[in-house]
Amino acid sequence: MKKHTTNKNAKQLKTHESVGLRATQNKKTYNPWSLSIYVYWFIILFFIAATFYILGRSHGVLNHRTPANDGAVITEEALQSANDYYESGKTKLLAGEIDDAIADLTTAIDSENPTADMYVLRGEAYMQSGNYGGALNDFNTAIDMNPNSSVAFYDRSLLNTRLDDYEAALNDINNALAVRATNDADVLQLRDLYAKRGQLNLWLKNWEGAIADYTNSLARPDGIVNPTVYAERAEAYTAIGDYTSAINDYGAAVRVISEQIQGLPTIAERESMSANAMSYFEKSAALNLQIGQIEASRSDLESAMTIAAAMNDADSVERINTLLNDITQ
Repeated sequence: MKKHTTNKNAKQLKTHESVGLRATQNKKTYNPWSLSIYVYWFIILFFIAATFYILGRSHGVLNHRTPANDGAVITEEALQSANDYYESGKTKLLAGEIDDAIADLTTAIDSENPTADMYVLRGEAYMQSGNYGGALNDFNTAIDMNPNSSVAFYDRSLLNTRLDDYEAALNDINNALAVRATNDADVLQLRDLYAKRGQLNLWLKNWEGAIADYTNSLARPDGIVNPTVYAERAEAYTAIGDYTSAINDYGAAVRVISEQIQGLPTIAERESMSANAMSYFEKSAALNLQIGQIEASRSDLESAMTIAAAMNDADSVERINTLLNDITQ
């Protein structure tokens, strides 16, 4: 009996040891905390997703679709963001930060509802960077989106001028003028549009057309008179043999420069305008000599000499001095 009891106890002990061993093994392979942390993160992610869903519905993210964007989602935040990038691009373009401006404007254009103005501004940035192909594509897109954008036509005219396609440039200026004629609040000034068309007519050797456009530009009360408008009209007058009118226009150009030069912000700009005035005096002198006005020619050359000396332009001083000596002899 005692032996049986001992055997029974031994079996129970062995059983307990086996259970203990399995428990020990299970402790090595099963960690209740590892399961609970997964459950914890699942709950967190669920609440995050639910929060975004609720915020999305409150801002119309889930149900704001328009035919214009082919069912794409539009949010007020996205619209505001696009406008912010557009304004940032405009500011950077004005500051000369061309690459950064292009980056911001591209972000604005990549939004769900780009505007024609965004394409126009990026086209201007591309044109300044020398990417004429990108500029042309943007101006074309802007005109397709808004055929009443005078700025898009004007900018494409400037681009076509750089590409030496004067006929296409002239056609765009005509379109810009047509749009501008129907909108008095247009940002473009008729003075500038007529001056640009006058320049194109000048290059196309349409002398009479150039004179008419320059005259129309100068007659406009809006904006500031550009002295080159007088100088370029003088070139057209010279081409048709009207030397007296050309001389008068060169004189008018010099007077405008004398009025504007002190208001220029940089020395470089003042020197550039002074050089133009010197050139106009020389051209006027040549025309005066052509019609036999010797004293007037001499006076023009002396004025040109004064400007050259003030600019320390030794080459021009020598050239003008030679011309004066030729007149004297």
